[in-house]
Amino acid sequence: MKVLILAGGLGSRLSEETNFKPKPMVEIGGYPILWHIMKIYSYYGFNDFVILTGYKSHIIKEYFVNYYQRYSDITVDMVTNSVSVHKTRQEPWKVTMLYTGQNTMTGSRIKKAADYIGQEPFLLTYGDGVCDVNIRQLIDEHQKSGKLMTMTAVKPSGRFGALVIDSENTITSFMEKPQGDGAWINGGFFVCQPQVLDYIGPGNEVIFERDPLEQLAEEGQLHAFKHEGFWQPMDTLKDKIQLTHMWENGTAPWKKWED
Repeated sequence: MKVLILAGGLGSRLSEETNFKPKPMVEIGGYPILWHIMKIYSYYGFNDFVILTGYKSHIIKEYFVNYYQRYSDITVDMVTNSVSVHKTRQEPWKVTMLYTGQNTMTGSRIKKAADYIGQEPFLLTYGDGVCDVNIRQLIDEHQKSGKLMTMTAVKPSGRFGALVIDSENTITSFMEKPQGDGAWINGGFFVCQPQVLDYIGPGNEVIFERDPLEQLAEEGQLHAFKHEGFWQPMDTLKDKIQLTHMWENGTAPWKKWED
């Protein structure tokens, strides 16, 4: 089953980083968030990736083309003009990088991958968020639902601490980053039947989260996999700092794999 990752947007709210690189290449602990997302899927045995690129796509391509040397120990002998590889880090990945246009919308980017998907179910997510969702359980529930698409639904944490106030307006305690308003939201990490592509119209302006998802919902073909665990997008510099802190302190909930 192929894994499609949307990696072509501008990431304007993280402009401190994205002026120089695409958002999925912003690093957490020395590795692009795209790498972290791929490691999540790889942990569950999914290693065939289609990266839907756009903005500064060449940076993503160069990263994977040079991946072998980037994470290997090498000696460069300038006398003999030779390179020796001593220790290498390999991933069992097949990575297709598909340029889908600079300003193409999310739905249209997915549609451009039709030839790479064929008539098989596929996995899909965004290139800017990490999660500790169990991909195998997600797929199992999707198959049991009989729907065309399953979306991982999450409850994001609040941006600010909250007060607990009793009936006499006395503050009794503080809550650190409580759940938001209790509403479930789109957390990405989708499972899709190939027929989902039929809901995406022609052109470059189709926003996946609008007409395609709304039509699937109206027809009762969109299933929710409720995930109560960790989920965090990287929308701002504050998010990047928070995720980096988790990674560097060994408390990253999405890291299930061994080094």
